[in-house]
Amino acid sequence: MALSIALTGGIGSGKTTLARTLVEQGAGLIDTDAIARELTAPGGAAVDAIRAQFGDEVIAADGGLDRARMRSLAFGDAQARRRLEALLHPMIWRRARQAAGPLAATAAYLVFDVPLLAESTVRTQRFDRVLVVDCPVGLQVARVLQRGGLRAAEVDAIVAAQASRAQRLALADDVVFNGSSREALAQRALRLHALYRDLASRRDAM
Repeated sequence: MALSIALTGGIGSGKTTLARTLVEQGAGLIDTDAIARELTAPGGAAVDAIRAQFGDEVIAADGGLDRARMRSLAFGDAQARRRLEALLHPMIWRRARQAAGPLAATAAYLVFDVPLLAESTVRTQRFDRVLVVDCPVGLQVARVLQRGGLRAAEVDAIVAAQASRAQRLALADDVVFNGSSREALAQRALRLHALYRDLASRRDAM
């Protein structure tokens, strides 16, 4: 069984950049957000269930999930968000386990990118270590606004609905503070890679 790392962090924390660097070093990545997008794309396996649960108004003209409308609903209504998670998470984790099998044969270790680890039922999944990317909330918001695509009020609602920094840090075995440059983040990623590769090697030797 490959060493499994759960990677989590709030929106705008730099989690995607860290994951990309670990993959470049030889980690296998299972991106649960990408799986969710696949499931909710036109023809996706979750679309009919979402339509039945929330109605036609959250389905776009192309037949996929209207992500902007669903985001507005889910981050404005905690009960709606829980209903969506209860529907999607079992599907996501079935796909994640399927993807992990082939990757485990060749990757140094597996990284599961799980944005909402602290908030949701995915905590029932078993991981060898939890890696948290942490940064100040103000910096998270500034980064997301710089990327574009979301209004300030939408970003604030997402941050408010996500777990606090303290809640995420309480789950962590490893923490990367990403409050400075990409170069600093890359150096921290290389140190983590060395640690995880060593842990994976010891595990294989047992």
